[in-house]
Amino acid sequence: MPPRCDQDGHRDGHQDIRSDTAVLTALTGRGAAGLTLVGLAVAEVETALAIPPDPLAAAFFDLDNTMMQGASAFYFAQGLAARKFFPTGALTSFAWQQLKFRVVGKELSLAQIRTGREQALSFVAGRSTAQFVELSEDIYDELMAHRIWSGTLALAQMHLAAGQRVWLVSATPVELATIIARRLGLTGALGTVAETVDGVYTGRLVGDILHGAAKAQAVRALALKEGLDLQRCTAYSDSANDLPMLSLVGTAVAVNPDPNLRETARARGWEIRDFRTGRKAARTSAVGIGMAAGAVAARLAYQRRGRP
Repeated sequence: MPPRCDQDGHRDGHQDIRSDTAVLTALTGRGAAGLTLVGLAVAEVETALAIPPDPLAAAFFDLDNTMMQGASAFYFAQGLAARKFFPTGALTSFAWQQLKFRVVGKELSLAQIRTGREQALSFVAGRSTAQFVELSEDIYDELMAHRIWSGTLALAQMHLAAGQRVWLVSATPVELATIIARRLGLTGALGTVAETVDGVYTGRLVGDILHGAAKAQAVRALALKEGLDLQRCTAYSDSANDLPMLSLVGTAVAVNPDPNLRETARARGWEIRDFRTGRKAARTSAVGIGMAAGAVAARLAYQRRGRP
């Protein structure tokens, strides 16, 4: 099962948590004396490094408020506005939705996402994909990198250490989602696809926004393509909107859950991880980090023993 511990929501960089005790000290805020259990647990995780990749198991992470604090599309729009891509006033409505998202902890509705996406598509229409990607790289560094939840990233890294592939699954543009996945050292990303002709955006989508049931459909298609056993896969999300994806896999984990997802997770016996501060999340202790690493290592080892 996933780790039974809460972690501090502050980002401590994107270092591999298996690298050395200095990183663990940064994560826990404690000196080496308090890292004995952590060292033991990480040693268990490191044994996964010697094993071959697990071709049947994978992990799928939602992006907004699961891997990253807040809405990635808002930060991207903010970066574009700062570069005079469109009037700053156009951010007003989306900024209000982002404020509610952060304070209430509830993800935007599909209708709100559609409205924001339509506005964004109108702004990028006629612009080159190369320019979009270049801007995405810069805006990620400026406005998103420091908002990655270190606890969620640690979970993703443990799946990678066990030879499993890890994908982001998000309604955000696939170009941006792919950049974030690459920066975090993940396998790849599934995201909303904007139509292009000769390397230029047309202002239309290919298919629909990757949200709700569409995420589950995309994950199912990827599993078929990659030969994954969904019952051996894990999915992480903060929102009840992602129940179709969470219900699709063998192990579902609610991360920083909204009220509806928290209620569902409790009813179904799913794990709940809350990395937010100022709510009911406790600050991470060295023992907590150790339990997290040990628990994930044990679950992944169990999955490997079940390979045919």
